[in-house]
Amino acid sequence: MIKQENTKSFDWVYYVIGLFFGGFTGAVISGSFGWTILSAILGFIGSVIFVKAIVEGREY
Repeated sequence: MIKQENTKSFDWVYYVIGLFFGGFTGAVISGSFGWTILSAILGFIGSVIFVKAIVEGREY
């Protein structure tokens, strides 16, 4: 049998989770729309760092 590797990338899941929960955390803590957007952006940046630094070199 030929071993077939999964070539689909699911990195976007980490990005969406970071974006959503970053915004959710900002909304719960401050309640302000501006802080919600800022924390969503920070959550997205955190997920990008997580994917590029930790997940990328991992073998499954």
